[in-house]
Amino acid sequence: MAKKADKTVKKVGILFGMEDTFPWAFIDKVNEMGNGEIIAEPVMIDKLEQGADSGYAVIIDRISQDVPFYRAYLKNAAVSGTYVINNPFWWSADEKFLNNALMTKLGIPLPNTVLLPSNDRPTNTTETSFRNLKFPHDWDYIFDYIGFPAYMKPHDGGGWRNVYRVTSPEDMWEKLRETEQLVMMLQEEIIFDDYYRVYCLGKKYVHIMPYEPRNAPHLRYVTESKYEGEKLESILKVIHDYAIKMNEALGYDFNTVEFAVKDGIPYAIDFCNPAPDADRNAVGEENFAWIVEHSAKLAIEKAKEYVPGKVNISWGNFVKDSAI
Repeated sequence: MAKKADKTVKKVGILFGMEDTFPWAFIDKVNEMGNGEIIAEPVMIDKLEQGADSGYAVIIDRISQDVPFYRAYLKNAAVSGTYVINNPFWWSADEKFLNNALMTKLGIPLPNTVLLPSNDRPTNTTETSFRNLKFPHDWDYIFDYIGFPAYMKPHDGGGWRNVYRVTSPEDMWEKLRETEQLVMMLQEEIIFDDYYRVYCLGKKYVHIMPYEPRNAPHLRYVTESKYEGEKLESILKVIHDYAIKMNEALGYDFNTVEFAVKDGIPYAIDFCNPAPDADRNAVGEENFAWIVEHSAKLAIEKAKEYVPGKVNISWGNFVKDSAI
């Protein structure tokens, strides 16, 4: 665990794993912009004592979704006053199907989506555990509501893992068997004219990137907008406003939102990416420069607001207001 910070210097830590371009560039940028009053470094943990101060005013989390020990560390740090980006308590509770449900209340256009029971029963359950689940499901309604082709994806997954395109009920059944105990969403396919991935930082800084999800990963950002002129300006304005509105509701300070544009209407496809890709080799130099500069700017803003011992946890409107 880091030593208690010098009262004259505020520290920003970044917690990360295999990624090797963004974290070091972020550290360099904070140290450049911090004028010696705010410094950045990799988080180093040698012990974790309950209620102990982390020593950091701000921590950027890039890895705790994969390491439960880190998630516990961040919650302990947040309880002691560190501003954690993103809120580890909400991140632990959040998942994609909940986000879809929330966005319906905000009036954000979405593909039709349903949740499917897992193909295999969860460990330590029996048929009796499911006495509240009606069999058979109303599959006629579901298939009519969603249509085919469709996409099937984990309700709480990420990183394009276990994502299937299904072309018929029979195809869905076959692929569902591969998912074992995963709880899957079945989602309408939006045949899009254009597609965008959007960085949203601090619920105010927005960077819209043309994106082609059908390309190989290293080529997904190598594309251009298909619209132009006033139509493009109108679409980008809607996407900008939607991105802020969605992240205000969710409470995320570092997130990406993906929009598929069909007939000029942006449909929110994926908006639960609290550790989004920020690798220089994937996102390209221009996007990389933006994310490094603005994440450093956000971290410095939050570090300046830091008051030792004062709990400073960011919650979205959904939690703060109890209703949208």
